[in-house]
Amino acid sequence: MTRLTPMWTAMRYLAVGAVTAFLSVFALCALGIVLVLCAFGVGLPALPETLKLVRRLVNVERRRIAAYLGEPVPEAYRVLDGPVLTQVGTALADPANRRDALWLLVHGFAGLIYSVFAAALPFSAIQHLLVSVCWWLVPGGVETSFGVVVDSWKTTPYALGVAVVYGALAFQLPRFARWQALFGRWLLAPAPGVTLTDRVAELTASRAGALEAHGAELRRIERDLHDGAQARIAAVVMQLGIADQVRERDLDRAFELVRKAQDTAIDALSELRDVVRSIYPPVLSDRGLDGAVSALAARCPVPCTLDVAPIGRKPAAIEAAAYFIIAEALTNITKHSAADAAAVRLASADDKLLITVSDNGRGGADGNRGSGIVGIQRRADAFDGHADLSSPPGGPTVLRVELPCGS
Repeated sequence: MTRLTPMWTAMRYLAVGAVTAFLSVFALCALGIVLVLCAFGVGLPALPETLKLVRRLVNVERRRIAAYLGEPVPEAYRVLDGPVLTQVGTALADPANRRDALWLLVHGFAGLIYSVFAAALPFSAIQHLLVSVCWWLVPGGVETSFGVVVDSWKTTPYALGVAVVYGALAFQLPRFARWQALFGRWLLAPAPGVTLTDRVAELTASRAGALEAHGAELRRIERDLHDGAQARIAAVVMQLGIADQVRERDLDRAFELVRKAQDTAIDALSELRDVVRSIYPPVLSDRGLDGAVSALAARCPVPCTLDVAPIGRKPAAIEAAAYFIIAEALTNITKHSAADAAAVRLASADDKLLITVSDNGRGGADGNRGSGIVGIQRRADAFDGHADLSSPPGGPTVLRVELPCGS
């Protein structure tokens, strides 16, 4: 049975490949017609949409190959957006589209041939085996491959030999399927250098986002200091100056101004502490990330459960980013979700810090509407991380963030 499992898996893979091969032929014909019409200008609006449909079909094959080989097949398409002519230019210049067209051509014919072998070889082997044993049940014998009629025990070795040959070839189906999958992976994987180019583009965008977030944070700190602590300290200086001027004429008035200056200085100190906490919360140094998140969950107006796996200490910048991401997420839940329960989960896997914040509110969260999600995504992007939000109307809302922690 163990020997038959790979063959059965290969048969299924090649049989499903017949379906994608048929669709590839139709897709190739449609793409050819659209390209011909593009020469007359009529097919230009249809070309981007046709390529998007082709990409769906090709991505189905990528998933099949990944499942069969056990390793993903990345895609590296250029985004088709903007005016029609811009999309057409992007499509024609994208090497991934040319590789897809070549795959349609090769798979459209090779996939059909492979699927025929996948179906014919095992069943032919079984058929000839049965003929070699049961030929006598059919009056006049049974005609087998190559026109040979098995009508006596003298001719049964022929059928038996053909059954053995077909059976041996059927046991090679896993090898054929693997060849087809490897060829498909080679053809559908990004061209050499494309992945690196895309990675550089990603890092460039992340760096730009990080610089923008850093600039916004500096502007916020400057604004908080200017409007808060700086103004109060200026008031302290003014009140002490007035107190010095009136102390000889009205000592009680001078004492009152000194007390006001003291109260103002206390308020300024409190605001300075708030600004410092917004840069790097001292609780992270004192209690670590798990303790700091516990404090956030305890202060959240919405009842919040906390699930923290042993994660140890992380780099200070990562802990600060995680703290502010969770704080922002809980603030969003309090302000916008109308939830009556929230949950925070912290875990560490594959040198990444995994954050999950969820609630049972009304859902519909959208970063484009200024719900704070953009800030969370920028914090994650700054560390080459990833933030994913799922918030269908009616809820629940689940925010997942991955932050690489480095070696």
